[in-house]
Amino acid sequence: MAPTTIVWFRHDLRLDDNPALAAAAARGAVVPVFIWAPEEETPWEPGAASRWWLHQSLGRLSAAVEKAGASLVIRRGPSLDALRTLAREFSATHVAWNRRYEPAVIRRDTVIKKALADDGLAVESHNGSLLFEPMHVATKEGKPYQVFTPFWRSLLARDEPVEPGATPRKLRAAAATVKGGKTLSIDSLGLLPAIDWAGTMRTTWTPGEEGALQRLKVFLGRGVTAYGTERDRPDHEGTSGLSPHLHFGEISPRRVWHAVRETVGGTPAARITGSPEVYLRELGWREFANHLLYHFPHTTDAPLRADYARFPWANDPVGLRAWQRGRTGFPIVDAGMRQLWATGWMHNRVRMIVASFLVKDLRVSWLEGARWFWDTLVDADLAANTLGWQWAAGCGADAAPYFRIFNPTSQAQKFDPDQAYVRQWAGLGRDYPEPIVDHAEARKLALEALKVVSAGRK
Repeated sequence: MAPTTIVWFRHDLRLDDNPALAAAAARGAVVPVFIWAPEEETPWEPGAASRWWLHQSLGRLSAAVEKAGASLVIRRGPSLDALRTLAREFSATHVAWNRRYEPAVIRRDTVIKKALADDGLAVESHNGSLLFEPMHVATKEGKPYQVFTPFWRSLLARDEPVEPGATPRKLRAAAATVKGGKTLSIDSLGLLPAIDWAGTMRTTWTPGEEGALQRLKVFLGRGVTAYGTERDRPDHEGTSGLSPHLHFGEISPRRVWHAVRETVGGTPAARITGSPEVYLRELGWREFANHLLYHFPHTTDAPLRADYARFPWANDPVGLRAWQRGRTGFPIVDAGMRQLWATGWMHNRVRMIVASFLVKDLRVSWLEGARWFWDTLVDADLAANTLGWQWAAGCGADAAPYFRIFNPTSQAQKFDPDQAYVRQWAGLGRDYPEPIVDHAEARKLALEALKVVSAGRK
């Protein structure tokens, strides 16, 4: 009897360059499955914006799987129970998935892999979401990197990432051999918010594999050659917009990496210069974030630099609420926070500005910011979110020094000189709020608070 493989889709919601799916399709019949078990990712279960995106993406994945000749089976967790039930229903011989690197998911997958193997199933996992896996990258001393530049150099010194695999032309569907539960509808998962606040998100994004490939095509056609300068201008369309697609695995980083290389004639990455190199380096930052999360899993909730645990964060619920709602009285900050609320996304330069404002002007803990971003970003990625907030707070790897405090006014003048971004998102009418802090005074208080950390190092 031909082998039957359960392919467990997670953050790899695509058919193209999907190693687990490709291996299963080459072997025999396939049972594609998605299992909704957010409690298994506690305390960082998917937030509201992520669930909205997932709802859309699952619909498009289901259609693509059906077009290829199979059906996407949707079940609720616990994941181990669901996989065991599916193995009985379809007389499966194999279970395959692409690896994830969040601490809770690693712990869960380790238990599941052993349990299914003990059941007599062949269990395999693949790399479908990174260029190079974190367990295979280390310093000459065999230690994890904590600074980006040497990490990036080490990646460039390696062979190019594996070429992306093709989309399977046909999936051989497996027939159920035992009567069991039917697939759930996507609507039954309850992913959409009770109040429809996602109106602008629907006009901004096209979740799914086709949407990801189209965004890549547009970016390569008009954006990558100017990315080095345009990426810092929130008033321009200068970024790729691929971050949520990469997070949900609707496109692989290998596909993006090699597509960028093709725009410069297939030049090896180590010899690429200018804007294409700057963009490849951003993919490197994504790799670095996952490298750090894998090797330092505690950083999701605690600073990598342990001495920052002494930092005297302020308890300021009023200031935090004003920041969350874009009512700080600083136009570039408020524009970013309102863009986030409306679209589930914020320009990266503005992310740095709003993060600096929260942790330094208001001295509110970076964890408060990380939690808010986690719930409101469609590209809420645990590795990137952790790295970004610890960078802003000065307590993580390759972090900005704490004394580097962004001035929101000068940042706006430099990167939004015509106030186009501010006018689009914040507005400057009569009801616009007064600044909730004096930046110069807030900067002095932040530097004074830093002395608590510095004193502990002596």
